[in-house]
Amino acid sequence: MQIADRLNKIPPYLFMELRNKIAKARADGIDVISLAIGDPVDPTPEPIIEELCKQAYDPENHRYPTDEEKGMFAFRKAVADWYAERYKVQLDPKTEVLALIGSKEGCHHFALAIANPGDAFLMTDPGYPAYRASIFIAGGEPYHVPIKNENGYLPKFEDIPSDIAKKAVGMFLNYPNNPTGATATDEFFKELVDFAKSYDIAICYDNPYSEIVFDGEIPRSFLATPGAKDVAVELNSLSKPFNMTGWRIGMAMGNPDLISAISKVKENTDSGIFNPIQFAGIKAIKECQENIGKMLAIYEKRRNIVLDMLRELGWKDYKPYKGTFYLWIPVPEGFTSIEWTTWLFEKASVVVASGSAYGKYGEGYIRISLTVPDKRLLEAVDRIKKAMS
Repeated sequence: MQIADRLNKIPPYLFMELRNKIAKARADGIDVISLAIGDPVDPTPEPIIEELCKQAYDPENHRYPTDEEKGMFAFRKAVADWYAERYKVQLDPKTEVLALIGSKEGCHHFALAIANPGDAFLMTDPGYPAYRASIFIAGGEPYHVPIKNENGYLPKFEDIPSDIAKKAVGMFLNYPNNPTGATATDEFFKELVDFAKSYDIAICYDNPYSEIVFDGEIPRSFLATPGAKDVAVELNSLSKPFNMTGWRIGMAMGNPDLISAISKVKENTDSGIFNPIQFAGIKAIKECQENIGKMLAIYEKRRNIVLDMLRELGWKDYKPYKGTFYLWIPVPEGFTSIEWTTWLFEKASVVVASGSAYGKYGEGYIRISLTVPDKRLLEAVDRIKKAMS
């Protein structure tokens, strides 16, 4: 039986490996605390759940989803209104907004929509592992663009070899950044537009953490930059601002030609999002914006718990970046990323994500997620302190 060669290029998916590791340990009777996966444990706001239940009783919603190729128009209109009010971005809901089964699907369909076999595709390193997999499945070849702490984890476009840039058809990047927490600037966005136009590169700006920012940082959309819609689509999701990771609802917005291409892939892949989930998404966007501030306060409290621990244990000069609900932390001297994650697991039964899983330039770091209940986070912190003492 033949298995496609493209699958051999794809390493095991980080988060499935972590889930399997946690499940095995728990089956062996170990009380594992996971700080590795960015999956909010706090509940979805009640009005969203109520809207889902109400719409699920309507037999009209038991059929194929409305406007299945692009998503329910009412949902796309709500997204356009949200972006206009929140980010000062004007979008035509008919041609510049596409409903997605989460933003991860958008990454996959973006690569399939623009890549031919052998095409070069840029992605940041460290970077979200799913970008690499999407490039391989589309037949492209990833080129890893280093992002480093000394540059605020922003790529230096002048360091990308011109022969690579000329061959590249697309680029994945995201800010607030997973895994580092770094945020972008208006100046960087202008440079990104100029770079994309100079080399005719389509940008996939993955922005699901747009609202998860701290210390006075401003939520941003790349599409607010002059010229961005000429070169880019932006992905977003209701997962993080409204605790809806399991609902699988997001959106692609921006360049109408790219939206049309992504839509063509999507309409030949699935039949759209269950209507009641789209109605619930409308409710979230229109009536549950206060949940964002509530969650930011919760994450900031948890963030401070971990920062206090780090300073107590010797990370006195550590300063986190201002975005996402992750902390990107240098490992102690004498450890690799894998060695430190293994040590924490074996000595404290705490699971964190190894920085090396996000690329070559992630070596020397771990990523901690703040999406755990306060009580379990405090227990994890206590375990780490005892183990290190």
